[in-house]
Amino acid sequence: MATLHRPATSYRPHRPYLPYAPRIRRTPRLLQVTPPRTRLAHRAPPGRTLARDLALPLGALGAALLVTALMLTGETAHAALALAVFALLTVAVSSFARPAAVPWVALVSWMFYDGFVLNQRSDLAFQPQDRTGLLVLVLAGVMGAGCAAAVRAVRRHSAG
Repeated sequence: MATLHRPATSYRPHRPYLPYAPRIRRTPRLLQVTPPRTRLAHRAPPGRTLARDLALPLGALGAALLVTALMLTGETAHAALALAVFALLTVAVSSFARPAAVPWVALVSWMFYDGFVLNQRSDLAFQPQDRTGLLVLVLAGVMGAGCAAAVRAVRRHSAG
């Protein structure tokens, strides 16, 4: 006579069948999550600063404040003095700006100078005096960007 028994399954080949024994449930293995390795604070490259990105808007704000100060003091009648002050502002802003933004910095300075100092009615003109002011401000922007590039090159050379 043959006895029938439950066939062995593939997932329990070595365990005999015990009908009344309590079943032990195995808990699934949890994935072990390793925390990410901490790194030192990321330093931006020396040419990538917030000042370079915000130079044009801050330059426009500076030019607007300069025009306001010149109008309040009555110095708009002295066009040569106002042009010198705008040139200094353009040099300062261009030294922080990206090289591609330097012509825009000079143009914004010239628009404020021409519109509020020379013409005083917010009109832009292109008379000989206006062209001279544009040339002076473009040269001031190039000079500021050139000086800033030279300083950065010296710092890179001395650091490396």
